[in-house]
Amino acid sequence: MISVERLLRAGHRSKRRGGYEAVRRSHVGLPVFIPILQMRQPRPREAKRPARGHPADRGQSRHPNPPSPDSRAAPGPLRADGPVALSQEGENNDKFFTHPKDAKALAAYLFAHNHFFYLMELATALLLLLLSLCEAPAVPALRLGIYVHATLELLALMVVVFELSVKMRWLGFHTFVRHRRTMVKTVVLLVQFIEAIVVLVRQTSHVRVTRALRCIFLVDCRYCGAVRRNLRQIFQSLPPFIDILLLLLFFMVIFAVLGQCPPLPYFSSLENSIVNLFVLLTTANFPDVMMPSYSRSGWSCVFFIVYLSIELYFIMSLLLAVVFDTFNDFEKRKFKSLLLHKRTAIQHAYCLLTSQRVQAGISYKHFEGLMRFYQPRMRARERYLTFRALNQSNMPVLSLEDFYDIYEVAALKWKAKRNREYWFDELPRTAFLIFKGRSPSGPPRCSSYPAVPSLCLPGGNFFSKEVPWSSISFLTVYGVELFLKTTGLGPVEYLSSGWNLFDFSVTVLAFLGLVALAFDLGPLYFIMVLRPLQLLRLFKQKNRYRNVLDTMFELLPRMPGPDPAHSCIFFAIVGMEFFSGTPVPQLTSTVAKSYRWVNRTEGNRTVEDQGYYYLNNFDHILNSFVTLFELTVVNNWYIIMEGVTSQTSHWSRLYFMIFYIVTMVVMTIIVAFILEAFVFRMNFSRKNRDSEVDGGIVLEKELSRAELGALLEQSRLRRGTPSDVAQLHEALALLDEQSSMVFLGRRSRTKSDLSIKMYQEEIQEWYEEHSRRQEEQQRRHGGAAPPSQPGQAAGVRQRSQTVT
Repeated sequence: MISVERLLRAGHRSKRRGGYEAVRRSHVGLPVFIPILQMRQPRPREAKRPARGHPADRGQSRHPNPPSPDSRAAPGPLRADGPVALSQEGENNDKFFTHPKDAKALAAYLFAHNHFFYLMELATALLLLLLSLCEAPAVPALRLGIYVHATLELLALMVVVFELSVKMRWLGFHTFVRHRRTMVKTVVLLVQFIEAIVVLVRQTSHVRVTRALRCIFLVDCRYCGAVRRNLRQIFQSLPPFIDILLLLLFFMVIFAVLGQCPPLPYFSSLENSIVNLFVLLTTANFPDVMMPSYSRSGWSCVFFIVYLSIELYFIMSLLLAVVFDTFNDFEKRKFKSLLLHKRTAIQHAYCLLTSQRVQAGISYKHFEGLMRFYQPRMRARERYLTFRALNQSNMPVLSLEDFYDIYEVAALKWKAKRNREYWFDELPRTAFLIFKGRSPSGPPRCSSYPAVPSLCLPGGNFFSKEVPWSSISFLTVYGVELFLKTTGLGPVEYLSSGWNLFDFSVTVLAFLGLVALAFDLGPLYFIMVLRPLQLLRLFKQKNRYRNVLDTMFELLPRMPGPDPAHSCIFFAIVGMEFFSGTPVPQLTSTVAKSYRWVNRTEGNRTVEDQGYYYLNNFDHILNSFVTLFELTVVNNWYIIMEGVTSQTSHWSRLYFMIFYIVTMVVMTIIVAFILEAFVFRMNFSRKNRDSEVDGGIVLEKELSRAELGALLEQSRLRRGTPSDVAQLHEALALLDEQSSMVFLGRRSRTKSDLSIKMYQEEIQEWYEEHSRRQEEQQRRHGGAAPPSQPGQAAGVRQRSQTVT
C-alpha cells in the first residue's frame, strides 16, 4: 500500500489535500476532521511517552527560556496529513467539504492536484486556441488540412474528457453537476465534439461561432486563477453597471427622438439617430456629426453640447464612480472573508493537533511534523526558528493565539546575521586589504581603487563607428556609482534592493548598447534609450511619486491583463466567422474614401489618395485581433463599422456596439482596480505616517549554542536529510566562541499585510462577530457537528466555488 508520506508529497502543492470521512466534536467544541489515511495506515512507532507528572505534560512549566528541540515533553509524532490539509485549505480559500470520500476519490484528487495535470490542462487549452490559426478561415502560412486540424481537435477534446472524468471521480456526481463553471465547460465540450465530428464527416468547414467558447478551457486552468478572480469581480460589478448603462441608453433614445430630422444625413431616421449618437458618445465622429445641422442653424449646437454634457461627462463619470465603489466594497468583503476563513482553518488544525493530548498546546515535535508536509522544502533550522517566532509566550507549547500567525511567519526566509563590521571581513587577506584600504584601523575607503571603465578610440580604426564621448561619460559615471555601491554594501546587500537591482540592470544594458553602437550592431542600439530610465530614482524622493511608483509595482503582478485579451479573442473568432472575406466598400458607401487607394491628376501633378482602412478586415484571426484593438482605441472606429455594414447588413452594427460595451465594462473594471490600489495606498500612508511601507517585514530571533546543538543531535537521531545536518554544522561553525547567534527572517510586504494594519480596529470586531456566530452554531446543533463554514445552515450543503 502506498505510504501516507508519498501520497502527501505527491500533492503537497495542491489546493486541497487528504480525505475526510467523518466530522466529530473535539473537547473545545470545534469540528475535527478524521483523515481516511490515518485509519487505513498503521501508525509508526512512537517515542516512549513520558511520565504523567512531567511539567510539560501538565502544561504548567515555569521555565522562562524557549523550549529546547530535544524536549521530551511531547508524545510521539502526530499524523500531519489532516492539519496540513486544513492549513492549505485556509491559505488557498478552499471549501472544507470538497474532500474525497473514499480511497478511489482520494487517488483521483491527488492526480488532479499535481503539476503534470496542470500542465496537461494548460497545453490542451492552448492547443484548442491555436487551432484557430489553422482552421478556415486560416492564416495563409499556417493553413492545415481538414483531416489534420479536425483530428487534433478531437484528440484535445478527448484529453478534456479525461480531465473532467478525473474531477468527477474525485468530487462525485452530485457535487460535479452543481458546479456551474464545470457544467458550462462540459456543455461547451459536448458542442465542440459534435461540430468536430460533423467537420470530419463532411470534409468541409462550416460557420462555427462556438469556437469562440474555447476560451473557457483556458480560463478553467489552474494557472489562470487570477483571470477567474478578475472575471468574478467583473460579474459581481455588473448589476450597478447595468443600471447606469440603462440610464445612459434611456437618455440616448430620448435625444435620438428629439434630434430626428429627415433632411439631415446623420439624423434621417431613428436608426441613424441612435447609431450616430452612440458613436458620438465615444467622440469618434465629433464635430462631423454636428456640422450639417450647425450650418443650417447656429442654435443646433445646444443639442450636442447638452447631450455630451449629460452622457459623456456626467453619466460616464457616474458609471466609473459606481463601479469603483462596488469594486472597493467587494475588495474589503473579500479580504474579510479570506481572513475569517484562514482563522477557521487554523482553529480546525490546532484542534486536530491538540486532540487527545495531555498538554494544552502544540509541542515542537508536533509542529515539526506539521511543517515537514506543509512546507517540505523548509530546513530543520528554519522550522525551529518558525516555532520560536510563533512562540510569543515563551512556553514549551504553542497556544492558539500564537498559532494564528502561522501563515505570516511560515513565509519568512531566515538568514544568519553575521557579526562582522564589513561584508568583506571574511575574504582572503589580500582581497580584504584591497577593499579595506592600506590602514586596517581606518575607515573603509571603497573609492581608493575604482576601476573606471574607459573606451579608447585609436584613430577610429578599432571601432567600426565613432562613439560619442557623451555616452562614454555618462556610462563612466554610472559605472563608478555601481562600483562604489557594490564595494561599500557588498554584492548580496546591494542586489537585495529592488532599486539597486534596477540600476544594475539599466547600467549593464547601457554598456551593451554602447558596445552595439561601437561595433555598428544596429538592432541592439535601442538598448541605449533605456539609460534615461535611471531618472525614475529621482521621482522616488517625492512622497506622492513614491506612492505612484509603489502602486505601479504592486499592481504589475496582479494586473488583469488577460481579461481584455480573452474578450478580444472571443470577438475576433465571432467576427472572423461572420465577416471573413467581406469586400471593400463601393463608391456608394459614405466611408468609401477611407478604403480607396487611387491616383488622380490635379493640374500638372498626380495626387495619390491612400485609404488604408482596407487593411482592417476579418479575413483571419490575426487581422481580426488587430482590427478589434483599433476598435478598442475608439478613434474613427465607426469607419470600420460602417464599411462592414455597407457590405453586409444593418444588423452588423450590433456586433461592434456590443464589443464596445463589453470593452467599456472591462476597461472600467481595470480603472477601478487601479484606483482602488492607489487610494488604499494613499490612505494607508496618511494613517500610518511613521511606519515604513516600502521595506519588507523583518523578524529577529536569537538562538543559543545549546539550542543549535540539541537541534543537530535531534536531526541525527531522526536521520534528517544531509542538507539539514550540513546547515546546522555551518551555523555552529559561525558561532566561533560566541554563546548565541541572531537570525533575521525577511519577506516582502503584501497587500494582505497592509490591509491587516489598515483595518486593525475593524478586524477585532470581525473576530468577535465570528466567535459569536460559531458559538450560536454550536448551541443550535447541540451534539451534532456544526457546519464547516460559518453561517451555513444545517442540512444545506454549500456549493463549491473552487474545483480546480
